[in-house]
Amino acid sequence: MMVKEMTRPECIVLISASRLGRLACVRGNRPYIVPIHYALDGNCLYSFSMPGQKIDWMRENPHVCVEIDEISDGRGWRSAVIYGKYQEFPDTDQWHHERIHAWSILEQHKNWWEPGALKPTPQAIVSASPHLFYGIDIIKVTGRMAVDGDV
Repeated sequence: MMVKEMTRPECIVLISASRLGRLACVRGNRPYIVPIHYALDGNCLYSFSMPGQKIDWMRENPHVCVEIDEISDGRGWRSAVIYGKYQEFPDTDQWHHERIHAWSILEQHKNWWEPGALKPTPQAIVSASPHLFYGIDIIKVTGRMAVDGDV
């Protein structure tokens, strides 16, 4: 088994092929990590959520990480870490284009709204959904992979 650094293009291939990542954010000295479904377009990950802890934390500290991994048959694996900055797309005229763009690329994938729309407790029925779209602008990407044999 050999472990090697992945190039940025290799990381982007992994990120593009996946839809599920783990979003890490920090408030004060406390980390928080949650699964998200996302879609990559250009230099941005797009995602969807209901209001809650991760949104509150990212509003306070927009610097986040997203980890994506893949475990292959046998002993091989790949993992990429995105260092980025949270950008919310509020339901306003100013952000209308970004919200529509996020929706259009997310909806191309099965169950794109999970787990962002799901909560562990029953939610009250409201006349308007408080859902929101956001992006993670990619600042830096790193990755590693393990493969059998010599690399």
